[in-house]
Amino acid sequence: MDNRVLIIDDDRDLCALLLEYLETQGFEAQAVHDGAQALEHLRQHHYDVLVLDIMLPGMLGLDVLRNLREFDNTPVLMLTARGEDTDRIVGLEMGADDYLPKPCNPRELAARLRAILRRAGDRREEEEVSELHAGDTHIHMASRAATHAGQPVPLTSAEFNLLCVLLRHAGTVVDKDTLSREGLGRPLSAYDRSVDVHVSKIRRKLAEVGGDNLILSVRGAGYQFVLDDAG
Repeated sequence: MDNRVLIIDDDRDLCALLLEYLETQGFEAQAVHDGAQALEHLRQHHYDVLVLDIMLPGMLGLDVLRNLREFDNTPVLMLTARGEDTDRIVGLEMGADDYLPKPCNPRELAARLRAILRRAGDRREEEEVSELHAGDTHIHMASRAATHAGQPVPLTSAEFNLLCVLLRHAGTVVDKDTLSREGLGRPLSAYDRSVDVHVSKIRRKLAEVGGDNLILSVRGAGYQFVLDDAG
């Protein structure tokens, strides 16, 4: 079955171009051009991945994302204005999985979508290991759920993937390129802060359930999930 993609962007010419290209690449793609209409559409229809523009009529893209995350965890790739680092970081903090600056290359968009779907979709090999844990932090692969000390830790798809990588290598430092490749499905690019933003969110969510100081930053090297006596 083709992966279903919804593009939410008011640039109709761009949407037509992207829809045509994605369909040649095996995606089943549709477009909505208004933020508020897109949100209502998503309450009634399921997609495998969303492409969401920041600047939208009806409701801004970040507001669509904020509202969407209240009822749906579908992976989201944000389209941002070139050079708008603040929008990218805010989008990642609010639960976006990746971003591309506009105007975007359709081929690169398709590659990014495949990477997101590869990490969020078929994980048969990963699910041969039913659970990962370090100390009181547990990840259940089949249900894609995380807990700490028995308390649920709500994670986005990208956050879950990155925590999996950290737990697999618990007690050792994982460099950012490895985290990006294994967690986000793409190599780390220059000035890309996606890994840092996602790890910051994972830390905050763990801390909210008592898991303080579990992920260390190692300057110039990467991140390390700390093993304690319970591990």
